[in-house]
Amino acid sequence: MPARYDIDKGLRLIVTTGEGILTFADIKAHQEGLLADRDFDPGFNQLIDLTTVTELSLSIEEAKTIARRSVLSATSRRAVIANEKSVYGMFRLMQAYHEGIKSASRIGIFYERNEALRWLDIEKNS
Repeated sequence: MPARYDIDKGLRLIVTTGEGILTFADIKAHQEGLLADRDFDPGFNQLIDLTTVTELSLSIEEAKTIARRSVLSATSRRAVIANEKSVYGMFRLMQAYHEGIKSASRIGIFYERNEALRWLDIEKNS
C-alpha cells in the first residue's frame, strides 16, 4: 500500500506514511479513507512522512487538485518530510498553491523528521 495512516488521538495527530511510487489515485484514496474513518478529526495536525517515496507520479493539475482539497481545518498544521528532491519540490509547489487559495495555510516541508516534529510542537520521544 503506497499510502497509509495512523491516528493518535492523544497527540491529536494523523501520521501518514507513503512509500514507493505515490500516484494521484493513491493520495485521493488516502484522503477518502481519512474522511471515512470514525477516529478522524479535521482539527488534528498531520505528519506526512514521504522519506521512502521514490517518485511522486502527479501532473501539475493533479497537484493543484490535491492542494485545493484540504481535508483538515485551516488551523491544523501539516508537516511533510521528503528526502527525494523531486518529491520535496512537488510538495513545495502544492504548498505554494494551497497558500495562494487559503491564506491561513499552515504547511511546513522538511528534510528531517526532528525538524518536522519540532514544528508540530511534538516531543521527540512521541
